[in-house]
Amino acid sequence: MKLKKLAVLTLAAAMAAGTLVGCASNKKTETTGAEQKTEAAETTTAKAGDTAEAKGQIYYLNFKPEVADIWVELAGKYTEETGVPMKVQTAAAGTYEQTLKSEVAKKEPPTLFQINGPIGYKSWAKYCKDLKDSTIYSHLVDKDMAVKDGDGVYGIPYVVEGYGIIYNDAIMKKYFALDGAKAKSMEEINNFASLKAVAEDMQARKADLGIEGVFASTSFAPGEDWRWQTHLANLPVYYEYKDDNVSDKDVLDFKYADNYKNIFDLYINNSCTDPKMVGAKTVEDSMAEFALGKVAMVQNGNWGWGQVSGVDGNTVKEEDVKFLPIYTGVNGEEKQGLCIGTENFFSINSQAKEEDQQASLDFLEWLFTSNTGKDYVTNKLGFIAPFDTFAANEKPTDPLAKEIDRYMNNKDLYSVSWNFTSFPSQTFKDNFGASLLEYAQGGKDWKAVVDDMKADWANEKAMTK
Repeated sequence: MKLKKLAVLTLAAAMAAGTLVGCASNKKTETTGAEQKTEAAETTTAKAGDTAEAKGQIYYLNFKPEVADIWVELAGKYTEETGVPMKVQTAAAGTYEQTLKSEVAKKEPPTLFQINGPIGYKSWAKYCKDLKDSTIYSHLVDKDMAVKDGDGVYGIPYVVEGYGIIYNDAIMKKYFALDGAKAKSMEEINNFASLKAVAEDMQARKADLGIEGVFASTSFAPGEDWRWQTHLANLPVYYEYKDDNVSDKDVLDFKYADNYKNIFDLYINNSCTDPKMVGAKTVEDSMAEFALGKVAMVQNGNWGWGQVSGVDGNTVKEEDVKFLPIYTGVNGEEKQGLCIGTENFFSINSQAKEEDQQASLDFLEWLFTSNTGKDYVTNKLGFIAPFDTFAANEKPTDPLAKEIDRYMNNKDLYSVSWNFTSFPSQTFKDNFGASLLEYAQGGKDWKAVVDDMKADWANEKAMTK
């Protein structure tokens, strides 16, 4: 699989640290891995007197609110080094498409923006410049990862990420030392059955472990359900696609629905939060619970390290932060690794002024080839960058990115690819999230959740035709 190829090449020469952090003092932010609840923040950076002299300018519409502050700082650095004005605006959580639609209609539209894979490209094809002859594309390690249409290249992936179940190894070791523990090491937890046995026993003995629950809150506050309607939903979709040897389907059978239910039930029934209360919980709450040692596990991605390390009163040691695959009871899952891929693709606005298009391309080349740019990519944005411009000594330093390195280089395991870029729409995901919340709170039975999910998939896919 392409990810295995990328693992060998990228992680020999393209690794970057953890990800996702950055809460500005001038805006309210709730940290997430894919999307985030934040107020839109806009900053223009340029040295006095530079604007008139510079050829072209850059306007980047940022998708990730959790790194908004870093992008603003980075824009300032770029202007300082080149004299080219750069403006950064960050969309609020769950509003990127809406914000982009509004911004591209303005006199000075974004020159650099993001599409969410092939589905996103369908919506923005008119605005996506062909990048097949660009320098940044030439540096992409695995060119099959790019968003293509015919001979053209319209989206450049800029980060590889991974997610799974993050666990606190110190708490797990404390559990393994208890009499009658259902396992004696993490190596024994290699499928859903063993995970369930351990998690339920730990929940029953949470007082002995000094925790409030095994799993952190299953967050369902508005805009905070992406871990369940997107990331967790990726697993049953991955296995169905794999069975059918496809990369997309107009009609989803959701034949791994019971496997989804397995892990979702385990989360909500062995948590520090009552299932009826999850509608008020955010991802930030979940990560804080983990950071403060109140729970042993939380589902999230390598971007979560910034959230953990940034919590005041954090009790979790860096060396104790590790990953476990998300097991759901699928046959052969003992060989399953983490969910690894990307949904982040840079595109250049083909409708922008020519000089602004070129300025944006120049910025991307600087970002992934210059010492300053690569330092930001590795050490501040925390990207695992899929370009050949990163030396072997530029591997990640944070524990979760190191874990991704470890899993991707384990030849005995297969990675679960990111198929949620094929999900039909944000509406589909929002509806599925709402159904899951109803189920978690006891207001909807599982069959109804499954039936509604399948119907919404088919309906939303039909609308894209």
